[in-house]
Amino acid sequence: MPNIKLFSGSSNLDLSQKIADRLGLELSKVLTTKFSNQETCVEIGESVRGEDVYILQSGCGEINDNLMELLIMINACKIASASRVTAVIPCFPYARQDKKDKSRAPISAKLVANMLSVAGADHIITMDLHASQIQGFFDIPVDNLYAEPAVLKWIRENISEWRDCTIVSPDAGGAKRVTSIADQLNVDFALIHKERKKANEVDRMVLVGDVKDRVAILVDDMADTCGTVCHAADKLLAAGATRIYAILTHGIFSGPAIFRINNACFEAVVVTNTIPQEDKMRHCPKIQVIDISIILAEAIRRNSEGCCLCLIFNHPDL
Repeated sequence: MPNIKLFSGSSNLDLSQKIADRLGLELSKVLTTKFSNQETCVEIGESVRGEDVYILQSGCGEINDNLMELLIMINACKIASASRVTAVIPCFPYARQDKKDKSRAPISAKLVANMLSVAGADHIITMDLHASQIQGFFDIPVDNLYAEPAVLKWIRENISEWRDCTIVSPDAGGAKRVTSIADQLNVDFALIHKERKKANEVDRMVLVGDVKDRVAILVDDMADTCGTVCHAADKLLAAGATRIYAILTHGIFSGPAIFRINNACFEAVVVTNTIPQEDKMRHCPKIQVIDISIILAEAIRRNSEGCCLCLIFNHPDL
């Protein structure tokens, strides 16, 4: 693949290496350090003049540091005369702050979009945005990819009773996601209506749909402290579900998340590798990982060749 340079930030080196391997490329050289006052310093280790540059950085771990590192890398490549700079952000940072839900609240996702554009990004590739309207915050092209094909493959290969399961959304906002999966599996779907007292704290839940004597598969775009999915699992168990799985695109798992999962009634909690999970898996054997590097690698390949990204999901490995 000529004229492509693939750089990785420090947030998810394992995923970056898998994408590079699938593309048959070596990760380009970049050195990231911090000054004694904790300012981030980035040195691009090879020429990018006239090149099509892709920078991989996920919104996880030390989110603010990783975001700043991404902005500096974009700007460094842009002022070094790269022909195009594409930011590949598997998990978009600040995606949950996408609207004013109370007085004087910031719309931080819009601020992040502005910063990426000002830094010099020409194109954004991301996955399962928390809210699709975030694409409209940008004046540059945004490709929002979906983990759905990898999720469908995992369900068919790992749940023997998948033909008699119910796909469940833990909130009304995920209804479109679960109906799409349920339609492709030709199974029923349900949703749980939740009311929050405040962020990360659910007041009450109401199940809409039937899961009695069925396998229930909770599907959501992300889980942070896991209060919602664990309460949802309890609700499904009380409603008569025989086994309960959770499938999440972005497993943030902060605060008491691991403790809650270990004590919940899940058979497995399945996440993609948009966020590194090695440390969490050591503390929680229920966590399993779906590799989505093939989706991101194919998106990069097709984007560099000027091909349609919607044909990614015709790939024989999906």
